[in-house]
Amino acid sequence: MTAERISRIIGFILLGIIGWQAGMLWAANQSTVSSLRYAIPLCVIGAIVGWLVTPWLTTRPAGWMIHKVREMTALQLLSATIGLVIGLIIAALLALPLSHLPGPFGAILPTIGTVLFGWLGITVMVVRQKDIFALFRRRAAHSVADDDDDHGSSNGNGPGNAVLLDTSVVIDGRIADIARTGFIRSPMLVPRFVLAELQYIADSPDPLRRNRGRRGLEMLNQMQRESPVAVQIIDMDVDNARQVDAKLIELAHRMSCPIVTNDYNLNRVAGLQGVSILNINELSNAVKAVVLPGETMGIHIIQEGKEANQGIGYLDDGTMVVVENGRRHMDNTIDVTVTKVLQTNAGRMIFAVPNR
Repeated sequence: MTAERISRIIGFILLGIIGWQAGMLWAANQSTVSSLRYAIPLCVIGAIVGWLVTPWLTTRPAGWMIHKVREMTALQLLSATIGLVIGLIIAALLALPLSHLPGPFGAILPTIGTVLFGWLGITVMVVRQKDIFALFRRRAAHSVADDDDDHGSSNGNGPGNAVLLDTSVVIDGRIADIARTGFIRSPMLVPRFVLAELQYIADSPDPLRRNRGRRGLEMLNQMQRESPVAVQIIDMDVDNARQVDAKLIELAHRMSCPIVTNDYNLNRVAGLQGVSILNINELSNAVKAVVLPGETMGIHIIQEGKEANQGIGYLDDGTMVVVENGRRHMDNTIDVTVTKVLQTNAGRMIFAVPNR
């Protein structure tokens, strides 16, 4: 038997009894037959009302509350509890002076104040939880920084701000190699919604997307095991944004930390909104060997180019080298002279001609 049916039966019985008693009291000075004329209809009406209304007063509000609590994150539950405690403390401080008011106000207003300030405390803390906790985190970080400055760190390494990782940079995997070199000294944070997007991609029916998602999850596990800096999954979310990129930008605003990515569109949108971006592709292009027109190098021709007689080869860092009249040297290593270096958003291309 379900809880709703049990509540209906209890309400049926209780309100039926109440209706019977009300009818008997109504006709208390009349004969038994006259009393039954009132008691029986009121008993039936009370039982019907109890059967229909009781679930709306008991099990259904309780079920709604349980559903809402299950949907809430741990941070929201903590915020609601803190807000309730703060509201009740304020209500308790106001209860004493309010209780001395004349008339019914002294008895009613303390109760109203308790309900009102408890509700306000919960509402304010839940709605502004991210900003409030972010403020405490920033103050804690500043306190740590001040302590380090007061003690005078000998190696000059401060605590630094954390960095946010987006989905593309986790799937790419080069961030793990960069972290191992020591160029990233700050904790790397992966929001829960980025992890959810990785899982969604890994469950995709498309084999290519599925492999990318699984690679991202594997890289994240590897980074948590092997990275010299902490890789943390955080539960912070952004309620006023739906897309992952928009959530990342808003979260970076709140936490005052940069986003690590190799997504061109995210790079541009975040830059327009004043969020710092650490772009892996730009870093890769910046550390590539400098090649100037007129220099000579050895290149292995591995494929044909788009134009007639062109050959394609690659440097050790992955830079494409387009060799004019290089098709006849297919699968051979030859010396070429650089004629032009072209820098694009996607990377760098080198144009060259054979020396012989």
